[in-house]
Amino acid sequence: MTPADGSEADFRRRFDEIVADMPADQTHELLETLLGGGPDVSAAPPAPDLRHAPLEQPVILTVRLDIDGAAPPIWRRLELRSDLTLAAVHSIIQISFDWMDSHLHRFALGGSPFDRSSQLFLCPFDVEEGEDEGLPEAEVRLDEAVQEVGDTLRYVYDYGDDWQVRLKVEAVRPAPEDAPAAVAVGGRRAAPPEDSGGITDAESLAEVLADPAHFDLEALQQALEAEERGLLAAGVHPALAEVVERLEGTPAAVDVSFRLIDIVSAPEPPEEEELEAALHPVLWFLRCAGADGIDLTKAGYMKPETVIAASDVVPDQRSWIGKNNREDLAPSVRALREALQSVKLLRKYKGKLLPTRRAVVAGTDPDAVWELLVDSLIPAKDGFEREATALLLLHVASTRPGQQVPFDQMADELTQGGWRVGRDPVGFGHVRHLPAVALLRSLSPEGRKPGEGIETFSHVARTLAATVLAPPDIDD
Repeated sequence: MTPADGSEADFRRRFDEIVADMPADQTHELLETLLGGGPDVSAAPPAPDLRHAPLEQPVILTVRLDIDGAAPPIWRRLELRSDLTLAAVHSIIQISFDWMDSHLHRFALGGSPFDRSSQLFLCPFDVEEGEDEGLPEAEVRLDEAVQEVGDTLRYVYDYGDDWQVRLKVEAVRPAPEDAPAAVAVGGRRAAPPEDSGGITDAESLAEVLADPAHFDLEALQQALEAEERGLLAAGVHPALAEVVERLEGTPAAVDVSFRLIDIVSAPEPPEEEELEAALHPVLWFLRCAGADGIDLTKAGYMKPETVIAASDVVPDQRSWIGKNNREDLAPSVRALREALQSVKLLRKYKGKLLPTRRAVVAGTDPDAVWELLVDSLIPAKDGFEREATALLLLHVASTRPGQQVPFDQMADELTQGGWRVGRDPVGFGHVRHLPAVALLRSLSPEGRKPGEGIETFSHVARTLAATVLAPPDIDD
């Protein structure tokens, strides 16, 4: 064989020498491969099947769920039946992190949910699209993915915000025959809310959560029990499910059950012009705050010129008699300003009222602001305001146009559910001054009509209330 010198002519001579003694069929196969007609050597190999055989008898798997990148860590510890489908596990994860199941998700074994070498278990939308290889999550049991201590399953929710969760088995024990599907046994810190941009650090979460350090184990367990009974599976907001459970066996339960029929599915969103007109007071505050911020007094209130301008914008304040040049003289202006802070659209910082990070992203786009209100009108933190707001929205959504929402009845229902303010029963004023009332009342372009009370809400307000409680199935 001629010595190699590394030149192009040398490679040609060596190729000729190799194929000179090669059988014709092998020569043709080699040429087809080189010319692109043979097997695609660059194609990724099919993902391996990493599943276990399902266990003959179900066990209880103690698992820890951690949100990747959270600082400090955000986690939940659950006991799960091993014979649950991954579709059921998905619902449990949604409840555990107080998410609303309005985005795409998937599970992965052996790597990242977006790694083609991983085995994927797909949500129904991804199965229909067929863009990724994977098995339907409803056809795979949990114990086909994890069985032993140390086994890990990956999960991702919302491909935009990219909430990635690691499920790791910590313990295994036999399952009693009557074992529930899921039991909450531990956890730490509040989870990032829907559509908050993928943030996981405490400083950023403080802008969109009332208390990032809050975690209520008892409330999570109640939500899991409600899910097993089917309340949450039907699409009812977790906070409303908590109210329904609290009212079981009380006289109020009958009226609430009839009202639930009216929110089985969310209504169509308002038309563009109607939505922009209704959101005008909210958008006005965001525009003012988004320029150079709204200047505040040393006491933390808006200055007289701002209050006067806002009084011409906030519907209920336009009919108020007086100077309207201080927040204590313009209660509807003050209530809306405080409500916008409550839902994390505005924040106080160094003597100014500024938009929060999520509000900056939304800008003054009516559709984007609408989605933020849908996500945050019900407080994330467990307690009276959360459940009272959920009950308020149920009444607003199910009350006919022109009729008044019965605040007194709501107060009585909350009292029947065991709530007290101090030692006193819940009263009209405790409902009247919920931040959600100010926000919903602001969605009335025409303002308060003669003889109309604070308990009447516009079409857009009723639509928002129904959308919050029964959010539509949105895939993105």
